[in-house]
Amino acid sequence: MRYALLIQYDGTFFSGWQLQKKGERTVQGEMERAAAEIFSVPTRVTASGRTDAGVHARGQVCTFDAATTVPTEKLPACFNCHLPPDVRVLAGNAVPADFDCTRHAKKKTYLYRAYFAPCELPLCSRYASRLKAKPDEDRMREAAALLCGVHDFKAFSSSGSSAKTTVREIYEIKVRVTQNGHTMYEVEVTGNGFLYNMVRIIAGELFAVGCGKPTQNIVQAFETGKRTFLAKTMPAAGLTLQNVDYGIPLFSDAGEE
Repeated sequence: MRYALLIQYDGTFFSGWQLQKKGERTVQGEMERAAAEIFSVPTRVTASGRTDAGVHARGQVCTFDAATTVPTEKLPACFNCHLPPDVRVLAGNAVPADFDCTRHAKKKTYLYRAYFAPCELPLCSRYASRLKAKPDEDRMREAAALLCGVHDFKAFSSSGSSAKTTVREIYEIKVRVTQNGHTMYEVEVTGNGFLYNMVRIIAGELFAVGCGKPTQNIVQAFETGKRTFLAKTMPAAGLTLQNVDYGIPLFSDAGEE
């Protein structure tokens, strides 16, 4: 039978989701180790998508196949007994045998967080990056509007991407700014899929526009596909996979968005 899990993890001490060479700590490695201990056989765990080293997840979805007598509602507790404290299973459910958590995803939402302060703030820096200048939020929203819709996002991808096509659709970009002794910026991006480092590049460009860079560079990036028109890729620590939407609720009691 195939099962889906909703998991959350702090990516600080992981080399990303995907299994790496021996000695690299990965989320997939921890999940598969736990599954093997629970089911007493090697068990492949597949995620809705890879997250890079240092990237966090609030609502990652993964699947595995197993023949088990463990009740579905007990799966989260079983896994959590075998997982380290920086990974937790929030919910589990049985799904159809042909459910593919990667291909069947309709929308994904990522959140990038950055703050403006005179120095690094230890209680922020694990989940947000520090900005050295204070962006204007209205200019950021103006630039965000240019990014929404269907575009060829070739310029918004770092080298090393294995994507077959670079056309993606961005449904919505929200820019939020809060004050709490420092200024925190949140860029929430929802789309049908993302290229390698795409959200981190989008965030970097929005912050740069907020600090005075012309929006014309975004138009030129779309027209030419050249990465050089865009700002730097923001650090991984500020990025969190928020939600994966399949058009139907997979976990009825998990507070899915």
